[in-house]
Amino acid sequence: MHLVYLHGFASGPDSTKGGFLKRRLAELGYELHQPDLNAPAFETMTISSQLAVIARSLEGLRGPVTLLGSSMGGLLAVLQATRDPRIEQLVLIAPAFGFARRWQERLGAAAVAEWRRSGKLAVYHYAYRRECQLGFEMLADALGYDEAQPSRPVPTLILHGRHDEVVDFELSRAFAAPRPNVTLRPYDTDHAMIDVLEPMWQEIRAFLKLERQGGHPAVRSS
Repeated sequence: MHLVYLHGFASGPDSTKGGFLKRRLAELGYELHQPDLNAPAFETMTISSQLAVIARSLEGLRGPVTLLGSSMGGLLAVLQATRDPRIEQLVLIAPAFGFARRWQERLGAAAVAEWRRSGKLAVYHYAYRRECQLGFEMLADALGYDEAQPSRPVPTLILHGRHDEVVDFELSRAFAAPRPNVTLRPYDTDHAMIDVLEPMWQEIRAFLKLERQGGHPAVRSS
């Protein structure tokens, strides 16, 4: 089994959750692959460009793949799973469902129009620790994707905070409700979910049926 972590928007592979999962998996003898979805540049990043990064990171892998995605990484995991039959399990942490619609609503019509006109939107990048100018193609491209219509019933675990101030918990509930392949685990926390890392890890470990590798070589992710 190959394990791949997809970080969130305006973040990076060495995020708090990514680092935490990498350490916990290493303790069991597993290796976690963490592609940088900002490539080639955050300023020109789109949903399509991130999916291309994921596809390249999976090239040459044989055997089943598990994607673990946080926020936008969770949305990307669902979209990639419809394209790649090797992906057999998904773990979604506060997945950014309804991304394009939510951004339009949050920004408002006037701000979206200005973004379209100027081609740039100031966004603070938490991994870079500075403000970046995100191209309008991010929103235009996102409008062409619909996570609500996955073509494969991949076993999926969703971990989401009831008090998420970025992505409404009800979006995950609505996604999970009609799908018997999806398990939703709510937490009394916000979007970051930093205060529930340990209980989330126990859910993830049980869902993926991860056992300590003992004296055997670690399961590699790349």
